[in-house]
Amino acid sequence: MISMASNRDREEALTFTNPSSPITVSESLDSYLTDPNSLIGSASGSFQNEGLLSGGADTALSDAEFGFSRLDFKTSRLAGSVEFYQRHVFLCYKNPKVWPPRIEASEFDRVPRLLSAAVMAKKADMNKETRLTICEGHDGTETSNGDVLIFPDMIRYRRLTHFDVDTFVEEVLVKDGEWLPGTPERLKGSFVFVCSHGSRDRRCGVCGPALVSRFKEEIELRCLQSKISVSPCSHIGGHHYAGNVIIFGSKINGEVTGHWYGYVTPEDVPVLLEQHILKGEIVNGLWRGQMGLSEEEQNKSYELRQNLNGETNVGNKTEELTQTHKSEMHAAACQSQPEEMGCCQENGNSHCCGNPAFPEKLETQDANVGTAKVISDKKSSKKLNSRINSVKGGSARKVCAMPTWFDSWEQEDMYAALAVVCAAASVAIAYSCYKQL
Repeated sequence: MISMASNRDREEALTFTNPSSPITVSESLDSYLTDPNSLIGSASGSFQNEGLLSGGADTALSDAEFGFSRLDFKTSRLAGSVEFYQRHVFLCYKNPKVWPPRIEASEFDRVPRLLSAAVMAKKADMNKETRLTICEGHDGTETSNGDVLIFPDMIRYRRLTHFDVDTFVEEVLVKDGEWLPGTPERLKGSFVFVCSHGSRDRRCGVCGPALVSRFKEEIELRCLQSKISVSPCSHIGGHHYAGNVIIFGSKINGEVTGHWYGYVTPEDVPVLLEQHILKGEIVNGLWRGQMGLSEEEQNKSYELRQNLNGETNVGNKTEELTQTHKSEMHAAACQSQPEEMGCCQENGNSHCCGNPAFPEKLETQDANVGTAKVISDKKSSKKLNSRINSVKGGSARKVCAMPTWFDSWEQEDMYAALAVVCAAASVAIAYSCYKQL
């Protein structure tokens, strides 16, 4: 048995339980892999070496040294490597190219830096062990700059500014209430976060973007863009487990879970989509742990599934699914359809992409020791093949109908429209009264 103490990459500045605990990578190797001095740029958030991981021979060299073929890939035990925490807060802010190695650093912009400082200052007053992570943000999208996503609450607050940070932390994270200036929006579906923090560790900088691209490709192929969100994120702990993936989703009873996976390769992405997100079955061979479980509980949960499933790795499943997927790609025909709900048709059969055999019972798997749902390899393989057949018949399409203009409206747009209507009505009434005088 490999010692867990020697294999676990302890969480650092963003883990508010033990921020000073060290990373168990040799000092020289860790210094070489992170090398933050070569990446920090100006205070505006720019970086001097943005081309570090891009282009030609440099890309091939990076893949060999820091990617999925690196020497330390799959050399450590995964299960039980997630420190206990109960709540995960994501601040949507810019993109990995402009993230400094640490979000509390002085060269970062005010919102992430002040939010990190406020959470650290108030951690002792919080009822839940809380983790803060940065995810990619783009203005005008579902994850605009300044938006805050909170799990397991499954809520989003819009447009946090540096003026709001202290009040937000106090009201929402300390008092477990609502931030009154904002209106919490309920999140639906599954959320996938992939560590792509290249300025913090080059392994994440190489593996993360490749996984994000593959997730988006597979999600689009299945027409699940409205059901599954994927985003690159900052350091989550465990550099040498890269690619690191966290998946949040709701079970059939409404409970929200957050499962961590490590050593994920692009070939594993279809397995995570089909098995974990669509079926609610944990991929044991890649599983690191779960939000809300202690390290001991994670190990027990893993061993229980391991013993009953007889699963030592996901190699066979990954290879089988990848080969099937390649065959599907050659036969896939993507067409835009005029039907409502984004339905696609193929071979005379109608399959709705808005409801693509995607059960509302997301993540029916319970990772707790006493209630873990266990499925034998034979049964799991049979179900997997069944799912693949259904994909061949109706889901191997790439284009869904575009949403209507109404779907793209934000809540503030609705308020603005109502305000205009009310103002026009008020003017009409006033004019009518004036004429009667």
